[in-house]
Amino acid sequence: MKKQTGMWIDGSKAVIISLIDGKEQIDRVEAEIENRVHHFSDGDPGVYMGGRHLIPEKRINERERHQLDQYLDAVLEKVKSSDELYVFGPAETRVALQRKLDTDKSYKDLAARLRAVEPADNMTKNQIVARVKEFFRK
Repeated sequence: MKKQTGMWIDGSKAVIISLIDGKEQIDRVEAEIENRVHHFSDGDPGVYMGGRHLIPEKRINERERHQLDQYLDAVLEKVKSSDELYVFGPAETRVALQRKLDTDKSYKDLAARLRAVEPADNMTKNQIVARVKEFFRK
């Protein structure tokens, strides 16, 4: 029984389509990455220390990197039993996922099963399923 998995991923969610003996199974993983939008009505985004104004940019970036890493781990945990993996999506998250597969030794086996990483626009669930089926039909 061969398990083929296609994944549409961006910074907010991943839609995972698993094809097992021609039957599809749809799973979804939500990202818990904080939104960095700051509205002027929120006040000054920083801290005054004496005569200096400090903005915790480094801390914010580090927290965002950590949250992205946790999100990618959760997604990869869902697809680790796949025989073939196809990744596509509109944002840089798909590139970050590919980089994690290439550099993280714990995903070495899964990296060998990665067939393609391609750009794609926002899609409906039916469009995602159709694209995954079309890719693995080739």
